[in-house]
Amino acid sequence: MRIKLRKRKIILFLCLTFIFTISFFVGRFLPLSQTPKQSDIIIILSGGGGRVEQGVKLYKEGYAPQLLLSNAKEITGPAGDMRETALSLGIPESAILTEDAAESTYQNALFTLPIMKQHGFKSAIVVSSDFHMRRVKFIFDHVYKKSGIELTYIGADSGYNSKAWWSDRYSRETTFNEYIKMIGNAFGYNGPEAKGSLEQIKRWFRSG
Repeated sequence: MRIKLRKRKIILFLCLTFIFTISFFVGRFLPLSQTPKQSDIIIILSGGGGRVEQGVKLYKEGYAPQLLLSNAKEITGPAGDMRETALSLGIPESAILTEDAAESTYQNALFTLPIMKQHGFKSAIVVSSDFHMRRVKFIFDHVYKKSGIELTYIGADSGYNSKAWWSDRYSRETTFNEYIKMIGNAFGYNGPEAKGSLEQIKRWFRSG
């Protein structure tokens, strides 16, 4: 009887240790920010506050002479869309390239690649929200594979709490969304249809 009880305690301890370890690393895995390098252009993805500002900061620090705004028509703040926000922050119009069709991270990569090739760019800094960067790297590395274009990934502060992602609703939902999307991307689900699948999964969890 004592041996069985001891085994149960050991199993419980191991399970709790496993859960704690997973919880500790789940949030910390998502953010990714590399050391910025001198590049031909800065690609800024739509979809979150602070992204344009981070790209503008890198531009003003001299890391690249141009910005490429992906899904530039998306509203990002009081100034308006991404292009208008960049202009309001002091970026000259001549330094801005745009594409307006992307509706997902996969399309951000897919639609910026031809522009990069058209202009003969060989390197870029890719900017998105900090929590988004692990998935951005996974997708861009796949789409840009064999292009000969060197990519550097820089995350913009979003308020995401990677060290204690379970402590607030925003960080919990962000973590859930990113991992579901990451799993979907790994199985080939990309683009707007992947977003629809995510919403369906979220509805299942909420109704359960």
